[in-house]
Order: sequence, then C-alpha cells, then structure tokens
Amino acid sequence: MDVSNFSNWPKIIMHIDMNAFFASIEQRDDPLLSGKPVAITNGQKGSCIITCSYEARAFGIKTGMRFSEAKIKCPSLIKKSSNPKKYTKISSNIMGILRDVSPDIEIFSIDEAFLDLTNCRKIYASPVNVAYLIKDRILKSVNLPCSIGISGDKSTAKFAAKMRKPDGVTIINPRESESILANYSVKELCGVSNGIQSFLNYHGVFVCGDMKNIPISILASRFGNIGRKIWLMAQGKDIDTLKLNASPAKSIGHGKVTAPNLRNQYDIKKILHYMSEKVARRMRDNNFESNIFIIGIKIYKGWIHKRFKTEYHINHGRDIFKICLKAFKSILSVHGIYQVQVTAISPRPINIQKDFLLDDISKKKKLDHVVDSINRKFGDFRLQPARLLGKLDTPDVISPSWRPTGFKKSV
Repeated sequence: MDVSNFSNWPKIIMHIDMNAFFASIEQRDDPLLSGKPVAITNGQKGSCIITCSYEARAFGIKTGMRFSEAKIKCPSLIKKSSNPKKYTKISSNIMGILRDVSPDIEIFSIDEAFLDLTNCRKIYASPVNVAYLIKDRILKSVNLPCSIGISGDKSTAKFAAKMRKPDGVTIINPRESESILANYSVKELCGVSNGIQSFLNYHGVFVCGDMKNIPISILASRFGNIGRKIWLMAQGKDIDTLKLNASPAKSIGHGKVTAPNLRNQYDIKKILHYMSEKVARRMRDNNFESNIFIIGIKIYKGWIHKRFKTEYHINHGRDIFKICLKAFKSILSVHGIYQVQVTAISPRPINIQKDFLLDDISKKKKLDHVVDSINRKFGDFRLQPARLLGKLDTPDVISPSWRPTGFKKSV
C-alpha cells in the first residue's frame, strides 16, 4: 500500500488498541500463562468471561460466554480473576504516553484511544513513524503489544486497527476506504448491534458496499443520528470528530453484580452501603453534590428502579445509603437479587456557602474531609463504616466509561 504521501489527507486519525488487554497483562505477569488460553472473569466465582487471550479465541471463546460453556470448547482454558486496579494503573500510563505524542487525544475506553495527527505533520516524518514510535514506547514502558490503525476518520482508523491483530499497523488511504470496506460485513463497523444488523439485512444491506444502495433517510428515521453515522461509516466518510474534552457530568454511579439470587439481608445492605460510599466519595473527589438519586436492583424478573429527590444536595455515603434502604425496604425481604446500581443524577459543584448555614451537613463534610484525607494517604477504604469491615464477596469492576482523570476515574 502506498503510504508515502499523507500531505493530501484532510485528516490523519490514528486508533490505538491494546491487544487482549487484561489477558495480556496476566500473561505478562505470570510466565506460566504465556502462550496459554486464558479467560478473565469478575472474581474467581465469576461465571461470565469479560475478555480472553488470543490463544483462547482460537478455540472460539468470546467475551460474554459463560466459563462453563467455554471450558467445553477449550478444556485447557485457564481462569484468572480480573484485577481492576492493576489494569487502570497500566492504562493511565499508556494514555500518558499517547498524550506526549499528541495533545489531540480521545480516550475511547480503558484499552483504546484515538489521536488526531493532522496538526503534527511538521513534527513527525509520517504517521507510520508515529505508529512505530508509540508501539516502541508502550513496549518499553509496560511490555505489552498493541495494534494501530491509520486513516482519515475515526471509524475507518478503528476498523484498520482490527485488520492486523495482534501487534500490527494498518493504513487505509481515505481515497481507498470505501472500496476497502465494501466487501466487509456491516457488523464489522463499530456500533452496529444485532438489531441494527437485522434492520440493514431486511433492507438488503449485508456488506458495507450495499449501504450506498439505500438512502440515508431510512437509517435516520429509525435510528436517528446513530443511523446517519453508520450510513457514512460504511462508506469511509465518518464525520465524527475527536472528543478532546470531557463532557460535563450527567451522572455518577457504581454497580455490583452479586451472587445469584442473593437473599442474605446483611450482605445486601453491605453491598448497597459500599456502593453508596463509592458514589459519595467520587462526588467529593470531584467537588460535586446531588439531590437526585436512582437506586436500581435486579431481581429474577429484571430491573426495578426507584428515583428519589432529597431536600438538600448531599455527598455523604450514609445519607445515600438511607435512600437505598428506603427505596427497597419491602423488596429486599421478598426477592433474591442479582445486581445493584446506585446513581447520583445531575451532580452540581458544591455550594460551600449554603453548607455553612446547615450545621448537620457542615459537620458531615468536615468528617468526610478527614476520612478522605486518610484514605488518600493510606489506601482506599482503609477508614470506613463498621458495616463494611470484612471482604465483600463481590469483585470490583471497571466501568466502560472509565477514564484516567476526572469524575470518570472509578473502579
């Protein structure tokens, strides 16, 4: 492929994808796992695979598959518990390396990012040089492989990164992107769910090249802006720009998958209290408070959500926990639960002046300040409510929206 001239590209977009990120870290840290099929689950009791090594994928193992099912496909499959704190620390390191290459960065997930190199033409000889520079720096820093795609828009660059996994570099010239994409299934495009694929198939669109045979209005009327974006993506014309700045916080939440059909009242309350404290701490860390909370509990029939509005804006864990108990006092004694979610809606900056007028809130904030200072110095939840003492039998998880800084920094 001719990559000698990038000067005529309107945009130069690079996508960096860490290969089988969690599994690669575990293989790196344990030589006995090198070259072996490894599946990562949420805790040793976790039944669902959240990612797996390339050796496991060769047996048809996929994310979301139950470990028991995967074990039938691959009897030698090794189960490893996820380690969110380790993964987020390594990710933060990697994102720092990328930010040093170009300040125009969009962190897409814990193991993916986009770089806009358009304004770096005079700094680097070519994007290909940048790709190998990044791979070299990441390898030296954290000893992990990555795949990199380069093109003129985000979705085509992301598609390119998938073409040579693991550890490859792929360039798709924007002038050739439509023809290169033409024979690939529309399911290969980022954001095309099974439902959208079925809709496209119904309208005669099976591969990207079929997309130009239907008007954009068909997708727009059914899926709105997402539909318009997919229509353009299939033709290598994605107009989405990098999101360089974090959007304002619309919500701050934490959730836990519990043991199936959990009925022990003490354990349920302990988990709800833990989630309440985590939401409260994240709000305080980012100088937020809220007066609207949504508490969700998943039972065998599905999710039950309850919305509460408090008289004052709060960010104290026990106050949020009291809302949880109020929301599900009758339900907890009847149903076993499978998952919980505690979310603060529309958090706002802390109103310090108002807090001084409310003695009870002021005292709580002083206490929280001391507790947070101790925990920042000695480690998360070293100082905590007595109810939370003792290990919770539910592992921490990494939110899909995790970012290395700001209010989305959470585990």
